[in-house]
Amino acid sequence: MTQPYSIAVLPGDGIGPEVVGCALAVLDAAEERYGFRTERSEYAAGANHYLATGELFDAIEGRLRDKDAILFGSMGDPRVTPGILERGFILEMRQRFQQAANVRPVRLYPGVPTPIAGLTPERCEMVIVRENTEGAYVGQGSTVHAGTPNAVAMQESLNTRAGIERVVDFSFRLALGRRRRLTLCHKTNILVAAGRLWQEVVKDLGALYPEVEVDYVHVDAMCFHLPLTPERFDVVVTDNLFGDIITDLGAVIQGGLGVATSANLNLDGSAPSMFEAIHGSAPDIAGKGWANPSGAILSLALMLGHLGEGEAARAVEAATVQVLGELPALAGAEMGATTTGIGSRIADLVRGGAADPSLVPDSLLATLATLAPSRR
Repeated sequence: MTQPYSIAVLPGDGIGPEVVGCALAVLDAAEERYGFRTERSEYAAGANHYLATGELFDAIEGRLRDKDAILFGSMGDPRVTPGILERGFILEMRQRFQQAANVRPVRLYPGVPTPIAGLTPERCEMVIVRENTEGAYVGQGSTVHAGTPNAVAMQESLNTRAGIERVVDFSFRLALGRRRRLTLCHKTNILVAAGRLWQEVVKDLGALYPEVEVDYVHVDAMCFHLPLTPERFDVVVTDNLFGDIITDLGAVIQGGLGVATSANLNLDGSAPSMFEAIHGSAPDIAGKGWANPSGAILSLALMLGHLGEGEAARAVEAATVQVLGELPALAGAEMGATTTGIGSRIADLVRGGAADPSLVPDSLLATLATLAPSRR
């Protein structure tokens, strides 16, 4: 029998445990249907654990490092000073595990409402690749004369050619298998040093991929073009800070944070990749059954594609898309439109093989993450 995949589960804070619980129920169904197995290890991480122990990523790094993948819920809590959990856990994991590419599909699925008038699924199907370990997120900075009228804060942004090259090369390879268009998003007219380095790398690597058309858009212009002409974009590559911002705009376009997903990919197989919805912990609705688990379940589909279980990934994506299209008819808790109700409906479709495969004829989630090597 095939060796089971070793999965670390980090439910985290707020709505994280609820949506991850739904994703695990769908994973159970996928295992039953498609015959693979997983061994899951759940770890306490997040606000409650930190407040009780003071522990952050350091405490479990060794236990996570040998896993095949990490399924992550959310992290953040008003009881903890902003930055402690985010820097001490999430960014530490991304940097120590060299999860160099944060990959966020921006895809409007059929039947999902969008605030953009007249937008159709055919016009909105792109991938944003965000450099994930450098830029303004390296944590280098200082404050002098804090708490006085003379306070001065300095925050550094670090950009290395090696760090840029690995995400740009990944983005070219991704574009090569799609519509063969790569857009660099930066602010080269103001951030001239960093912008020049990004442009040099894109130009140099572009010579190795002559089939891919290269485009450039300033990040402020991106905020204009993204909602109005999303069909212009296929693969967008950008730096850490800009990627953090424009992918949230992308999530709104595709129907909200509840349906947006991401992969934090280690590109050389030296450490596990991590898969998470991008909606955050939403502590104001935690425990109420209001959170949409679709983003977490689509993150599971990304994880399955990365592990090589493409058929299961496609089925999970198709089932999720089908249920998203049914949500108007499921309005109200009595009709099943709760967090667990939606998760159960998706799991049932996967288990029964009843999801309509035509909903995802070109399953992005089944193939996207395979460009980064799994640990098998």
